[in-house]
Amino acid sequence: KAVVSTQSTGEFVNANFPDSLASLNSHLSIRSYITDYKVNSQDLQVLKKVSACNTSNYPHVTRWVRHVTSVSGTAGAMSPVPPEPRTPEQLIAKKELICRNLQETVGEDRLEAILKERDVKIYWGTATTGKPHIAYFVPMIKLADFLKAGCEVTVLFADLHGYLDNMKAPWELLQLRAKYYEAVIKAMLRSLDVPLEKLKFVTGTDYQLSREYTLDVYRLSSVVTDHDARKAGAEVVKQVAHPLLSGLLYPGLQALDEEYLGVDAQFGGVDQRKIFMFAEKYLPLLGYKKRIHFMNPMIPGLTGDKMSSSEPDSKIDLIDPPAAVKKKINKAFCEPGNVDNNGLLSFSQYVIFPYLGKKEFEIKRKPEHGGDVSYATFEDLKEAYRTEAIYPLDLKNAVAIYINQLLAPILKEFQSKELKKLSSQAYPVANTKGGKAAEPERPVDLSRIDIRVGKIVNIEPHPDADSLYVEKIDVGEAEPRTVISGLRNFVAQDKLDGALVAVVCNLKPANMRGIKSHGMLLCASDKDHTTVEVLTVAEGSKPGERITSDMFTDTPDSQLNPKKKIFEKVQTDLTTNASLEVTYKGELLRTSAGPILAPSLVNAAIR
Repeated sequence: KAVVSTQSTGEFVNANFPDSLASLNSHLSIRSYITDYKVNSQDLQVLKKVSACNTSNYPHVTRWVRHVTSVSGTAGAMSPVPPEPRTPEQLIAKKELICRNLQETVGEDRLEAILKERDVKIYWGTATTGKPHIAYFVPMIKLADFLKAGCEVTVLFADLHGYLDNMKAPWELLQLRAKYYEAVIKAMLRSLDVPLEKLKFVTGTDYQLSREYTLDVYRLSSVVTDHDARKAGAEVVKQVAHPLLSGLLYPGLQALDEEYLGVDAQFGGVDQRKIFMFAEKYLPLLGYKKRIHFMNPMIPGLTGDKMSSSEPDSKIDLIDPPAAVKKKINKAFCEPGNVDNNGLLSFSQYVIFPYLGKKEFEIKRKPEHGGDVSYATFEDLKEAYRTEAIYPLDLKNAVAIYINQLLAPILKEFQSKELKKLSSQAYPVANTKGGKAAEPERPVDLSRIDIRVGKIVNIEPHPDADSLYVEKIDVGEAEPRTVISGLRNFVAQDKLDGALVAVVCNLKPANMRGIKSHGMLLCASDKDHTTVEVLTVAEGSKPGERITSDMFTDTPDSQLNPKKKIFEKVQTDLTTNASLEVTYKGELLRTSAGPILAPSLVNAAIR
């Protein structure tokens, strides 16, 4: 612990720097400002001297400089070199590059005003939870645009946010996962030829546990309503009927990050819009300025929304070898002529074309299949696909080649012993008593549940229970499963015989009045549990096909641990919507043949 200097605060004004940095660092170890609880003239006088020094070895001084500069609005005044005048053409070019491929910009007038005076300061944050995957190239490409436009870009590894969001990042792994994310993000940026020296990397806990930040969290909590906190985090934070307080804090912390990182703008996906609007509303109530907000579109996954996501091969990891990438791309949904819901086209638009720059998008084909073709713009490629001048296999082959080009340097970096060790430490695989590897730490969501299409091939009343049926259900295995359901008081036996149903297949088998049940039928139920309906599976679905949603595609647990209540936690977010469709967090549950429906119950719980 640093020993607080006995030097009086007034002496810092007249002190020589950098000689007095160590003394100032000690003084600030338990303080937010030189004196009092707000920026005063002494702070600003010392700041002017310290800003010309290298403070990297003095963390408390660095924190104080960042905070005082942000709060006092002196960032421009502290710059030793005034910006060169810019022509209208230069301003237009910078703005176009900054806003290229964005879905929305809030605060465009503020952007134009700042560009006339200096370059824009932008931050992009990512919660350090699960392993980054290929979709991270979408924001990486945009960061490259910002840097080319001369922006000062900060990448925030939001480790504390990851913990607050339903503890997706365990406390003891926060630092390790932040290091893993930093290694991955830097490797991705290098693969895009983005110069890292123009970037600043910050970890959330570097400043979010400071005195001044904590005080502002309390100040913010005194003005934010429960309604606004829930609404702001609706698209980002896990939403349940009885949310943890940590999830309600999440939007406020993200808003405060804009102030404490000293930026003009925050960049994120359009799913962050509610948090951005929360920041616009509440930061001024604390005396802080509104920031600009840049939003990327949410693009479809590579598998589209009409392909079953049961295949683990559908997810492309950053360290997948070329053969695995090609195999997964070949399985992707890519309907001929479909340009509106095509993950491969979207990835081409937002990643590959910006990556290529002035080079053309090339498709290699044999002469008998039309020969090689190339496209200078995405619009040309899109039109060629719409008119079926190129076919799904043409597009898949080209996209696979470009993705492997992007991943090659990342794959090479992660062959090092150091990064392999970091990966295993940040995402550990525990050992069970039998010596077998257990499943790695994972967030609790729909992907953990193995829900399959089942066909009831036989149904009989339970011999020892008036409310139960004993069903034999084909779920795509060698033999039908025996499943016990409590439906005799709700659904006639002949209505179930031969029906396609949704079956949870990875629950621990349980004895029900003397007969072991190896699954559970999913049903819709009203609040009083007086009406219960078996979910309807689309005709054409095959027994054994996995039922899931496009956003939750990971491989399910082999068997759910009943002590961890995983299914029960997921179940709170399973409901029907106004169109009778079954949803999880607003995402439709479906098979390759169509959505899962309830016969008549809207806004009903799924049990």
